[in-house]
Amino acid sequence: MRGLGTIINTAAVLLGGLIGMRFRSGMPGKMQDTLMQACGVASMFIGVAGTLSKMLVIEEGQLATTGTPMLILSLVIGGVIGELLDIEQKVERLGERIKAAAKVKNDTRFVEGFVNVSLIICVGAMAIVGAIQDGISGDYSMFAAKAVLDMIIVIVFASTYGLGAVFSALPIFVYQGTITLLAMLFGSFAGEAVINDLSFVGSALIFCVGVNICFGKKINVGNLLPALVVAALWETVTGVLGIPGI
Repeated sequence: MRGLGTIINTAAVLLGGLIGMRFRSGMPGKMQDTLMQACGVASMFIGVAGTLSKMLVIEEGQLATTGTPMLILSLVIGGVIGELLDIEQKVERLGERIKAAAKVKNDTRFVEGFVNVSLIICVGAMAIVGAIQDGISGDYSMFAAKAVLDMIIVIVFASTYGLGAVFSALPIFVYQGTITLLAMLFGSFAGEAVINDLSFVGSALIFCVGVNICFGKKINVGNLLPALVVAALWETVTGVLGIPGI
């Protein structure tokens, strides 16, 4: 059944969120703060590892870097577009509306948890590759693996952020479901090079989320989201212009 992978992944996020909420109910505030810092550090290392796995290469027996221009231009151009569209504010407003609908007006960490957890579990290669596989052939094996990882992540984050982390199931259902539907209609619309670029930039954004969790909101990650679109277009643009892969 095509689309089953997204359903499994969404259910795992919901389950993880509910389990995390149970832990949170009996957890002292100081421990919640410590766990939140741990989540931030883990997010930064996940982001760094993902970025370096795409950036570092071995050339003639020496360590070298690749993709730096793509990363810089994607973040800069994407950041300009994001600021013009004010995506960060729109995402936070969505979080506030969901918070109001959930009738948890006193939950000061709801929006922060909703935004941060949504970004961490949505921005990544597995979400795209898994959705394409699910849409084309009904193969949800990658989503099954991602579901386990996401559930663990959401358990930890829900134990500190609370209900906002649980509602991250909504954007992941819409995001992955949309990609699955597009794959069902049009087949594999993203090549390996495009997916690698998306993973590269997405990992950098996950690092930024980790910085915000650890040190307070320092980076408007929502306004950097168009960088993913720029990264997806990179291979096409450089190919048309005849620019070799860099």
